[in-house]
Amino acid sequence: MSKLNLKTFQNRKARFNYQILEKFEAGIVLNGKEVRSIRDGKVVLDNAYGIIKTKEVWIINLYIDLKNYKKDFHESNNTRPKKLLLSRKEIEKISIKLRNNGLTIVPLNLHFNKKGVIKVDIGVSRGRKKSDLREYKKDQDWKRQKQRITKDL
Repeated sequence: MSKLNLKTFQNRKARFNYQILEKFEAGIVLNGKEVRSIRDGKVVLDNAYGIIKTKEVWIINLYIDLKNYKKDFHESNNTRPKKLLLSRKEIEKISIKLRNNGLTIVPLNLHFNKKGVIKVDIGVSRGRKKSDLREYKKDQDWKRQKQRITKDL
């Protein structure tokens, strides 16, 4: 596997808009056209979220651009729901947290593992309010300033 195929696609809005409580790594069910598009770097995670249906975890609104690979326009859908592959214990753990605490599932990044298989890191997270967002941004700015100061010394 070449290093060109070991790309990582981040959901940068997720860490800002949500407080990540727990992370899981899951496989994802894709077809060949979607895998080729992801290898070309045509994927957007920003508006995606996860749901649980009948003891299965699904990602909704994961946009994969299929413009170059679709032959039949009516056949392919860029934002179709995609099933995540998790163990039963992990799904049960996630569903209990979602039911009891009012949390949500957010995809954090999409990456290739060492074997070349596409994986998704999902986070069980709680949404941040405006005041929390301001505090988070201040903390991030302070961390950057500390790094600059220590780097200059």
